[in-house]
Amino acid sequence: MDPGEDSSRFGSVPVTTSRNMSSSSSVFFSANQSPFFSPRTSTCQLSESTRSDAHCDSIHLSADPLSSSSGIPDPESIANVRFALSDISAVPAACTSSDFQKFDRLTSSIGISNSTMSSYSHVHDNGYSELREKHRKHWRSYGMSCTPVSVSLTSNRLRSCDVFIGLHGRKPSLLRFANWLRAELEVQGMSCFVSDRARCRNSRKHGIVERAMDVSSFGVVILTRKSFKNPYTIEELRFFSEKKNLVPIFFDLSPGDCLVRDIVEKRGELWEKHGGELWVFYGGLEKEWKEAVNGLTRVDEWKLESQEGNWRDCILRAVTHLAVRLGRRSVVERLTKWREKVEKEEFPFPRNENFIGRKKELSELEFILFGDVSGDAERDYFELKARPRRKNLTIGWSKSGLVDERRRERQWESGSRKGKEPVVWKESEKEIEMQSTDVPQRLRPKGGGRYSRRKRSTKILYGKGIACVAGDSGIGKTELLLEFAYRFHRRYKMVLWVGGESRYIRQNYLNLWSFLEVDVGIENCSEKSKIKSFEEQEETAINRVRKELMRNIPFLVIIDNLESEKDWWDHKLVMDLLPRFGGETHIIISTRLPRVMNLEPLKLSYLSGVEAMSLMQGGIKDYPIAEVDALRVIEEKVGRLTLGLAIVGAILSELPINPSRLLDTVNRMPLRDFSWSGSEAPSLRRNGFLVQLFEVCFSIFDHADGPRSLATRMVQASGWFAPAAIPISLLALTAHRIPEKLKGTQLWRRLLRSLTCGFTSSYTKRSEADASSMLLRFNIARSSTRQGYIHFNELIKLYARKRAVNGAASAMVQAVISRGSITHYSEHIWAACFLLFGFGTDPKVVELKVSELPYLVKEVVLPLAIRTFITFSRCSAALELLRLCTNALEAADNLLVTPVDKWLDKSLCWRPIQTNAQLNPSLWQDLALTRATVLETRAKLMLRGGQFDVGDDLIRKAVFIRTSICGEDHPDTIAARDTLSKLTRLLANVQIHTSP
Repeated sequence: MDPGEDSSRFGSVPVTTSRNMSSSSSVFFSANQSPFFSPRTSTCQLSESTRSDAHCDSIHLSADPLSSSSGIPDPESIANVRFALSDISAVPAACTSSDFQKFDRLTSSIGISNSTMSSYSHVHDNGYSELREKHRKHWRSYGMSCTPVSVSLTSNRLRSCDVFIGLHGRKPSLLRFANWLRAELEVQGMSCFVSDRARCRNSRKHGIVERAMDVSSFGVVILTRKSFKNPYTIEELRFFSEKKNLVPIFFDLSPGDCLVRDIVEKRGELWEKHGGELWVFYGGLEKEWKEAVNGLTRVDEWKLESQEGNWRDCILRAVTHLAVRLGRRSVVERLTKWREKVEKEEFPFPRNENFIGRKKELSELEFILFGDVSGDAERDYFELKARPRRKNLTIGWSKSGLVDERRRERQWESGSRKGKEPVVWKESEKEIEMQSTDVPQRLRPKGGGRYSRRKRSTKILYGKGIACVAGDSGIGKTELLLEFAYRFHRRYKMVLWVGGESRYIRQNYLNLWSFLEVDVGIENCSEKSKIKSFEEQEETAINRVRKELMRNIPFLVIIDNLESEKDWWDHKLVMDLLPRFGGETHIIISTRLPRVMNLEPLKLSYLSGVEAMSLMQGGIKDYPIAEVDALRVIEEKVGRLTLGLAIVGAILSELPINPSRLLDTVNRMPLRDFSWSGSEAPSLRRNGFLVQLFEVCFSIFDHADGPRSLATRMVQASGWFAPAAIPISLLALTAHRIPEKLKGTQLWRRLLRSLTCGFTSSYTKRSEADASSMLLRFNIARSSTRQGYIHFNELIKLYARKRAVNGAASAMVQAVISRGSITHYSEHIWAACFLLFGFGTDPKVVELKVSELPYLVKEVVLPLAIRTFITFSRCSAALELLRLCTNALEAADNLLVTPVDKWLDKSLCWRPIQTNAQLNPSLWQDLALTRATVLETRAKLMLRGGQFDVGDDLIRKAVFIRTSICGEDHPDTIAARDTLSKLTRLLANVQIHTSP
């Protein structure tokens, strides 16, 4: 956070703590203002003498000196901002049994848990101060004054503090790091006090900070190369060294760099510019300075280095060590479990070790998100030119004075500005857009042309921490985002990968609960409290995830393959899912759409000729000129798509074939006649050569493993699965269930299987492994970080569906029903339900036998719907699934009660006309009772959303069915009547209160 000043007042602050404390929940009195302090007990209060000062300064760790961590745009007009924080409830286990138990509790004894509300005073800063001479001598600069007030800090005010964090500087990366460290400590329940003492402007504030230092259990000092010429940092080093609780963090330094002789004699590249007799800068004593610096070499237990690539490790190590020293064993255990989970599940795919090109795009993404570039990408640095303005934009300040900048802002606001219009962000619940009439969106190389002279130009962080990458299918958007995530993941607490397909994006977003440790399940409520509608409950769950992402802890949220700006289920904007832009969390979206949320996307172009040639050649570099020309022809024919180039390179690497022969083989391959709809991928519609290349791969698989190889059938089956990683065992089972074309061979194949059933398990596993390995080697599929899973590109899945193998969709449904786990395969079970029930305007693709419906409903549909409703608060999706399931059961019931038309019944005129229900009464009863269970479940869920009239109709039908089949005294009938009585009572209460 950037230092500033404010005119807020402090009141007494009653505090309660919880582990999931919000970053804005703790009271901070820091840097130029009152101490940035998060008390640990309710006894930590500020006295009246502290509240009497009308002008207080605080530090807010933000890159924007005009913004606050609380997001208040105009702090000068606000004297006291208070926030309410609700304790986060325990995270439920994601298992089917617990879902049923919770569902029963919700419908039997309904009660609401009243969260403990804690108010926290929050202050904002908007000023600037500068240390000019010795200790405690400050400028009253820029016409701003602050009246010092004598403060007597008694023991009942700042009684204790876990961690004091001292820093010096305004570098955005330093502030981002300190912001993250403070927020992480708070989340783990440790109280913090953060201060840049060089920005404190009177003795009162210095007294508060010194009191906080004295009562802190540990002192964390973040050291940069500029810290050694700051008297306050030197004082903090000496103070905490004497108390033997110093925790130094070397930021862009190493302990070996901080040697007294090297600094004083300006040895090494680092100290040539920044070294020397640094105590002279502030008029300090040489002896005290050397004692403080030498004290760093004696701190052996803490060797915390924060370099560009290890922020996450450094912060987690610091939090873990502090928790151990403070006796917080539960924090250590929690962090250990979290790190183990992240190591296994953070990324969906392993890193592509053969990643080629995209240096410019990676540098551009880094600049858009961080505002600068570092390391090797610095030569590709570029700037976005625009006028210096903006309250809502995060700006990197130039070297010009703050007074001149404020004067320009006043002139701008008074209408005296000239030139180009500013970039203005508008943000609301329904829309977000960046408006600019004349601001050019070109990114110019640093030092290029006449713009190189404008060194003082203001650099605007375009997008406020959000970037959008657009391009055709197969061009390499996912590869680019994956490479960026692997390169920069240590700058974030975690990379959160969200599939952007319109039917699954909301569920994928809510799946983040396990990493963010929040509860997105349905809430309890009492009959006396207001019952939330289904829409409100869904919004509450989304807001819980958004709230976690809006802390000062940085996450990288990647939404891959965003299909639409609106959610498929309720047509709400996808922006409603995302955290407010401009915070510590960064967002990258990949899409085929031309624009997303009125953002100008980074349009991903093709690889250069050299990069494309390198990708196709693979390990073979010495092709003759004729073969190189053939490769260039292939590159053009495949549409220069990265996917096609990678497949070509894999074929040339795996097979003894040269490029010219491969080109001839692909051209000879017959082209299938497909019918394409307008919304389907244009990359396949326009590119017949790519389709022929896919056919060549299938021919290779069939040649290696015989006709209809397992690898080919696995690709054919993949088209019907959800856009997520597919278990290899489930995919292979689906492939084996695809019916064969040669009917005559099925009998002896079944006989052979029955005779060798005891010897085929190992062969099956080996064939599955061989088939999946072949798909990976030829780049038809890609490996997943989840053991035993693979992933298919959407182009290949679309082609597999268009290839129209009879029975593939049905085989997928049968395999998912028989093997699918609700917890592990929920996406694929939803995909099977889409095929079975025909959601929205989609037709039914698979028809099940009537005898299979009861098992499907009881073992798959009901657990899936209840888990979706209870665990994820996705009320609309769960209710729609149960409604379509009810319709399917009613259709099957109607089919059973239809008279059977058989020639035997017609010839025997004395026999009455029978129905399938009469011929198979047990099936009819099972179907009817299953429908009653679904109706009762729907009624209970309607009760949760306050739709008592609909629930009353549903439960009456269920009671009728159970009474007719089971009798009035059956336990299931009695339970249904109890639900009916509750709904009737609630409906009567509603009618009484709404009647005139």
